[in-house]
Amino acid sequence: MKIYITLFILFIGSSVFSQINAGKIVFERKTNLEKKFTDGRMKKMLGEDNKIRVELFDLYFNDTCSIFKPILSEEADPLSWSTNKNTVYQNFNTKQKTLLLSIWGQQINVKDTNYHRDWKITDSKRTIAGFECYKAIWQKNDSTRLYAWFSPDIVPSVGPEGFDGLPGAILGLATEDGGIIYFAKSVEISKPTSLQFQIDLKKKDVYTMPELKAKIDKEYGDTPMGKRIFVDLFRWL
Repeated sequence: MKIYITLFILFIGSSVFSQINAGKIVFERKTNLEKKFTDGRMKKMLGEDNKIRVELFDLYFNDTCSIFKPILSEEADPLSWSTNKNTVYQNFNTKQKTLLLSIWGQQINVKDTNYHRDWKITDSKRTIAGFECYKAIWQKNDSTRLYAWFSPDIVPSVGPEGFDGLPGAILGLATEDGGIIYFAKSVEISKPTSLQFQIDLKKKDVYTMPELKAKIDKEYGDTPMGKRIFVDLFRWL
């Protein structure tokens, strides 16, 4: 009888663990600035000690919405401009998302629909933040491939930068060259508050994605800055 009770408790515990539908994931992002900025002048400006930039993000989620946002430091950061720190709010019921995009220190607000990505799920596995994850591949275009590791134990289809579309939460996300890598450091089972899902638009202007692309093209066109903005910003979009 004791054996049956023990097995039952283990079964119930396993079922509960595999049905996580609300909580917080803390992500660590590592950006290789040497790969991002290839010209010699920028490399000299960055220096040897700043090749890899490490930043933290929170992802709050429940069964109706999620928000991914940076954990900002109060300390002065002379290299804050070197990486984008986007906030992405998603509503699963309306299939709408609100993005607060960080472009060279400026915030641009965008309203858009959730994207469809044709993921290829593989048999490759790895453990991230204590969860067994499966590897998936998204071939965005001829030159861009992204890798994700998702856990079926966390039910909502959520992930860093608003990535979704897999049968479970994405706990790892990386560019093909390893220039940008997200990995979950911790997963907390909790019920996020409405305050944690709030976003600050700051400015009233809100663009659609086509409007934003047209704006950047008009203002920067084929300039080196314009090309860099497109690469940095639309890598995830």
